Amino acid sequence: MSHDAIGRPMEILLIEDSLMAARLATGALSKSGLDHRLTWLSDGQEARSFLLQSGKYTRAPRPDLILLDLHLPEVDGTTLLREIREKPALKMIPIVIMTGTAGEKEITEIESLDVQGFLVKPVDLTQFLKLVETLKGYWKTDMIVKG
Repeated sequence: MSHDAIGRPMEILLIEDSLMAARLATGALSKSGLDHRLTWLSDGQEARSFLLQSGKYTRAPRPDLILLDLHLPEVDGTTLLREIREKPALKMIPIVIMTGTAGEKEITEIESLDVQGFLVKPVDLTQFLKLVETLKGYWKTDMIVKG
């Protein structure tokens, strides 16, 4: 009996205020071979509205993965991460933190909020692709399989 995977592209939400970091992430995802759709937002307030499907984002797709910068305008990434983990509809979404600066205390706090990865910018392309490969495993378990 063969199994055919029936699914949709992975919905990825990139929350990053740096154009260069966003280009690196989108380029790496393109090279990964992961079938995905990407939404890029550059500030925390917009990301909050997107995730809560409010305002102009009432029809926004629920992300399957969030790539989150910690230092964002409007609402910082740590605050946004806490809010995501407090919402039952959002708390199970895998989150990878991408940041240029993070002290030991900040890293410890972030890790306590159940993140699936932590990348320090400038992000090493090989490290990023390895993490994407690992995250593909999360996605495969969510796909519908027809026997």
